[in-house]
Amino acid sequence: MDLMRMVQIDVLEKPIERIKETCAMMDIAEKFDRVLPDLETFLEAEVARGETRETRLTFDGLLYLKQLLAKGKAPRRGA
Repeated sequence: MDLMRMVQIDVLEKPIERIKETCAMMDIAEKFDRVLPDLETFLEAEVARGETRETRLTFDGLLYLKQLLAKGKAPRRGA
């Protein structure tokens, strides 16, 4: 069992859940689902750099999500 991977998953669980809830409140949950792999990769890199604070990971994740959506990474359905 890869203990390091388990630690990263535990550290990322709450920030990802908070970001998902924020997207649901903004009625963009489907966009969240499409960018989730990129968001996870970004957050894993932040953890690898030593960031473990849930609030900081959530904030940085939301900023990254905003950048992805601005670039059109998550196009609207039917587009």
